[in-house]
Amino acid sequence: MNKMTPGKINLFTMLKLPSAWLCGVRVKEISVASCQVSVRHRWINQNPFRSMFWAVQGMAAELTTGALVMGCIQRQKQKISMLVASNNATFSKKATGKILFSCNDGHLVEEAVQKAIETGEGQTITMKSIGRDAAGDEVSAFAFEWTIKVKQ
Repeated sequence: MNKMTPGKINLFTMLKLPSAWLCGVRVKEISVASCQVSVRHRWINQNPFRSMFWAVQGMAAELTTGALVMGCIQRQKQKISMLVASNNATFSKKATGKILFSCNDGHLVEEAVQKAIETGEGQTITMKSIGRDAAGDEVSAFAFEWTIKVKQ
């Protein structure tokens, strides 16, 4: 994947993350600094309580952070591994309708990747993604701890 665009990431999702694709997880915008991913509450991604299943929200939230990490690594033209070490989430409202997840932590990735390249040591970054409904109300908040390491 050359330059990261929503279309290229969505094609990647369809081919490599089919469960996210089938559930309607789609990248809407991406830059060096931020990423926005949307998902609409539908029959295929619902829970028994008539809202979006928490794991679908997690897929969308993780993609906002992971796409930023992938983009930064791609720009370095070095082999760097990435892995989610841990995550946690809070849910504050039923997720119905269209939910937009946003992560604005691209600067953290840039700093950590540069430090990993300079020192040769693995780095850990905690990135946040917030899901909001059409009214702008927060429905969930996720924190993903990513580890990155330059491959030898």
